[in-house]
Amino acid sequence: MDWSDFFNEIKNKEYILSLKIFLDEEYKNKTIYPLKEDIFNAFKLCPLSTLKVVIIGQDPYFNKNQAMGLAFSVKEGVKLPPSLENIYKEIENEFKVTMNYQSGDLTYLASQGVFLINPILTVEEGKPLSHNKKEYQLFFKDLMIFIDKIDKPIVFILWGNKAKSYEKYILNKNRLIIKTTHPSPLGANKGGFFNTDMFKKTNEYLKNKGEKEINWSNSLFD
Repeated sequence: MDWSDFFNEIKNKEYILSLKIFLDEEYKNKTIYPLKEDIFNAFKLCPLSTLKVVIIGQDPYFNKNQAMGLAFSVKEGVKLPPSLENIYKEIENEFKVTMNYQSGDLTYLASQGVFLINPILTVEEGKPLSHNKKEYQLFFKDLMIFIDKIDKPIVFILWGNKAKSYEKYILNKNRLIIKTTHPSPLGANKGGFFNTDMFKKTNEYLKNKGEKEINWSNSLFD
């Protein structure tokens, strides 16, 4: 089983055809992020066979050169957004490592089986949630149901209320669900994000299930 099975399941659904027409028009007439060829990077960079952890975002970054098709990740050389800075700080807190703040590219996590997925895959420049459409809601519901059928240990890390709203689709008992506030300054600074040991708990669960742990550090020197 791989992601192509999921896309084959949904390819003829009405919402997919509607979404394709919408996106073709949007990309033709407006500045949309990420680049069209990067929309499905989360799937490309984290094959289903390697999936261990699901981290749910919201919609892509809406400023130039940021979005790259992975939730919370930015292209190499781009300044880290505040949410990603806080994620790095928590990794440092838990593992006593020094993160490389010059790189916000989270491909190193995706390649280890961390599925960094935004429920809304696209956004218009400068307009957060501009593509918050029913079609994406149906797409993501189908994706969650598909993942829930996979009979292997998977950790779901749900940051903030939007991500937590998808917990209702996680019914498989072979799961660990970790819930915290959102890593944005507004959420993280209120408490409930820092010092939660979420990444350690993820690794402990994977280890106990006989799975390889995630190396959360992006530094070559740790």
